[in-house]
Amino acid sequence: MKKLKFYLRIYFKILSQDIKSRMSYRSDFIISMIGMVFTNVVEIAAFYITFLNFPSVCGWTYYEMLFLYGFSLIALTPMQCLFENNWNLSRNVHRGDFIKYCFRPINIFFYYFSEIFDIKGLGQLAIGIGTLIFAWNKLQLPVSLIIILELLIALIVASLFFIGIMNFTAAVSFFLVNTGFLIGTMSKFRDYAKYPVTIFSKGFRFIFTFIIPIAFIAYYPSLVIMRPNEIPVLTWLAPVFGVVFFYLSYKFWMLGARKYSGTGT
Repeated sequence: MKKLKFYLRIYFKILSQDIKSRMSYRSDFIISMIGMVFTNVVEIAAFYITFLNFPSVCGWTYYEMLFLYGFSLIALTPMQCLFENNWNLSRNVHRGDFIKYCFRPINIFFYYFSEIFDIKGLGQLAIGIGTLIFAWNKLQLPVSLIIILELLIALIVASLFFIGIMNFTAAVSFFLVNTGFLIGTMSKFRDYAKYPVTIFSKGFRFIFTFIIPIAFIAYYPSLVIMRPNEIPVLTWLAPVFGVVFFYLSYKFWMLGARKYSGTGT
């Protein structure tokens, strides 16, 4: 408990400094926030236009797809806000800047990610919550304390999967040179998380479930709420898989960090 309080105290001190520095460039922050909101609004509009011509896609209605979209936005927010520094790992390792994290008497993983909090991710969260509530109402899904708890667990599990995917991808930078493009490429796959995995071919279903598990970012967890009578085994196993997957990504990241010895210059 003392160790947890110690890390929380350090985290909030670092967080406050990062937010202060970012807010000193308010125009940049506002433009970035507007850009993120606009991007998501355009994607929602694209959904709407698609369903003007098709009543459903592989058995999925407009509001069900909208539910998945909102769910995925909320699930992606922890990665956006708390683990944004993964995007800088390749550059920090390549330039030798990562060495500064190796001399602090605290966990390297914690220190590295506590350095940056992407506050504009909160805009994404707001859109995700609004979209989810709207779709929930249109689908006339029931609301109870148990269902809300199930939703929170499902969102946490979904977040663990995406964070784990990005941790694994970013950590490759410790072992190979110039891998910055990898995390950008992998990030593109999150767009597929907004769709039910059943609309893809069998080959892609396997890839998106067992190799790059983006199906666990929205599809499998959200079935608990949206289609409780059609829950596959993988949905029930998702919490265990999510925790294990995140833990393995953490161990892989830490393995790379321990092997890091600077640029040698």
